[in-house]
Amino acid sequence: MAHGQPSDSEPAEGLLAVLAGQVRKMLPGWRVLSSTLATPGRLEAAARALPGGAVIFPLFMAGGWFVKQVLPVRLKRRDLIAAAPLGLLPGLPDTAAAALTAWAGIHDRPAGEILLAAHGSARGQAASGAAEAFARRLRARLPEDAEVRTGYLEQAPFLADAARDMNKDAICLPFFALPGEHVRRDLPAVLEEAGFRGRILPVLGQAAGIPALIARTILDTAQEATP
Repeated sequence: MAHGQPSDSEPAEGLLAVLAGQVRKMLPGWRVLSSTLATPGRLEAAARALPGGAVIFPLFMAGGWFVKQVLPVRLKRRDLIAAAPLGLLPGLPDTAAAALTAWAGIHDRPAGEILLAAHGSARGQAASGAAEAFARRLRARLPEDAEVRTGYLEQAPFLADAARDMNKDAICLPFFALPGEHVRRDLPAVLEEAGFRGRILPVLGQAAGIPALIARTILDTAQEATP
């Protein structure tokens, strides 16, 4: 499940359904449903169709308010097992490093400056904490001379400030699960205003290794919950 876009929920539902289909191919015999929070009643209907012990995978980049407070209330099921959200998975930095290395190799450019563009929040530290922890783990998996900066849309250090003096070979990696309005509209506008000359990659939630990472997490979560 994911957050979705309340003003126009269908595009996100479609992208999430595609991801669910990719995950399903890696879990033979499993039934994999998908829903965002944005479509009224859809998450509740999906939850009613699940058997006890089913795994809920939050396609969120942090374990904040939506994961800890909103999701349990909406599900109304204490017999479902929640996996860790995408942004906190131990395998995510490896997936990101592989995506960055592959892009640099294809385009014959060094992955020297990485701008991790994240949402952030003025209401708490869960979002930025997840992004900063991910940035530290990602940096450890890249060449020693690689630089990883973080910049946020809704808190300091703001994205425009982080991007302002980066070189033309810099790579912006959006630390987002799905390409919603923030990614399609706000992020490019901020980077253009800052004079960012590098390349903006697809959101991390659409990296090549994400379906496999989610499938593995679902299996591990189910196995850990088995007596």
